[in-house]
Amino acid sequence: MAERPRDRRIFSYDDVLTSFPAVRDLTRAAVSQIEALTNRVRSYDEMEDRRGELEESIQRIVDAWTSEVRSLGCEVKGLWLVDWDSGDGYYCWKYPEEAVCHFHGYDEGFAGRVPLN
Repeated sequence: MAERPRDRRIFSYDDVLTSFPAVRDLTRAAVSQIEALTNRVRSYDEMEDRRGELEESIQRIVDAWTSEVRSLGCEVKGLWLVDWDSGDGYYCWKYPEEAVCHFHGYDEGFAGRVPLN
């Protein structure tokens, strides 16, 4: 069994419910910023011409999102994928899910998550 690092914040489910709206809103905002950026591209040629600029802008948005989510004590496990450490495993959420409704142990990861019901 994997051991939890000692410097992580432990969340009760009530703590998760309290912090989730901020995580959800930060994620929605970042997704919207990326959509707005890519929707401005009018053609394949323009996308190719601006590829480096677009990739840098997208990376800045993702990096800012990651930093903001981590500042709440959460763990970013992938793009728009957030975990809250419970002390026994993780409460797990992936955008665009409407709520935090899954859990997985330290060893299982996203593929091994199960519904909280």
